[in-house]
Amino acid sequence: MIELAHNEKERAAVVGLVTRGTAKRQAEEYLDELTLLADTAGAVVLHRILQERDRIDPAFYIGKGKVEQLAQLADDDNISLIIFDDDLSPAQVRNLELEIKRKIIDRSGLILDIFATRAKTNEARTQVELAQLQYLLPRLTRQWTHLSKQFGGIGTKGPGETQIETDRRRIHERISHLKKKLEKISRQRETQRKLRKELINVALVGYTNVGKSTLLNILSDADVFVENRLFATLDTTTRTVALSSNAAILLSDTVGFIRKLPHHLIASFKSTLKEVVDADILLHVIDVCHPQCEEQMHVVTSTLEEMGAAAKPMLYVFNKIDMLSDRHILHDLHQRYSPAVFVSAFRGINILGLKETLLEMTRRSYYTVTFSLPQNDYKTLSTLHDLIEISDKQYEDDVVVVKARINEKMFDHLRQLLNSAGAIILETQKPTA
Repeated sequence: MIELAHNEKERAAVVGLVTRGTAKRQAEEYLDELTLLADTAGAVVLHRILQERDRIDPAFYIGKGKVEQLAQLADDDNISLIIFDDDLSPAQVRNLELEIKRKIIDRSGLILDIFATRAKTNEARTQVELAQLQYLLPRLTRQWTHLSKQFGGIGTKGPGETQIETDRRRIHERISHLKKKLEKISRQRETQRKLRKELINVALVGYTNVGKSTLLNILSDADVFVENRLFATLDTTTRTVALSSNAAILLSDTVGFIRKLPHHLIASFKSTLKEVVDADILLHVIDVCHPQCEEQMHVVTSTLEEMGAAAKPMLYVFNKIDMLSDRHILHDLHQRYSPAVFVSAFRGINILGLKETLLEMTRRSYYTVTFSLPQNDYKTLSTLHDLIEISDKQYEDDVVVVKARINEKMFDHLRQLLNSAGAIILETQKPTA
């Protein structure tokens, strides 16, 4: 293994495979993305290798001849890291390391490495550690081959225990501890959600690096970290966003999705992704100028289906329109996806249109309420102006008859306020959609 200075980038090669039924173009796109992931992790990719085979080689993933070629390439160009685009079995990793004599990782291992670097909060760090241990557990065999003999000597009479069994037990214990810790964090999050239950919850979802955090920043004047790299942010951020003078939502930014996202990673981030599951509306943010934007949309939709959140009301937000060279594509997308808005979060283009469309969607869950209130109860009237959308007021004798619309979630709060003020609810119309 080559020793690297702490601040020196690892020299890497990325490896992909085109099997029967897989388009070469798609495999090349996967390698493009793997290269970006490697850059995010701090490696410089010197070579891209794509092999065509009928099926995956069970021993080496790629063919033995290609392995020998890769080993020579690593020697010639001082490459210390080989990254494979698919998950490798423990046996494949062991065989490749023996032949190439370099560090071998797969896509899941690379993503987990990035997550470990990017996680900032206690929750995110706990989730990443859990995912790493679940990833590591079946791969312990290759790491402890030199310690596989049973210990003997004084105090170890009996069958003994191999080092690998000891490590497995410790990892299982740590996984159990982390799961309990995440359950506690999840309960705390649930308490926070109950405290803000009167506002409509909207979650930003989308492929990684499509501009979700930038959109959150411009909508809410937040200061979420933004970087033009995959998985720039992992931690969920929730902010209040005013859509009008008396209508607000809670907007949450969540971790971006990606092709071949490991299933155990989704499971580990369950408490974070619950913001998506519990959301009333999803804002699906799409990088409209990306050449594979519709494939990325499919990845997001598939992940939402896996989470049980695909049926939620969704607004398609096609972002980065300022970077689009051919504007004709917007008309086609508008015809195929509805409701949809087209924005540039970076330049602030059509953000007002996004807010108006989102407000229209939230109003579908509004109650229409007619009530009478004493005209001299100025304090309650002032409070109501901040709470509800008043569409009509009629003054009759010593009362004022008010017709208004209110978010379904806040209806109980309104009813309590009116009862305490001695108001009379004359008519209530429930949401029709």
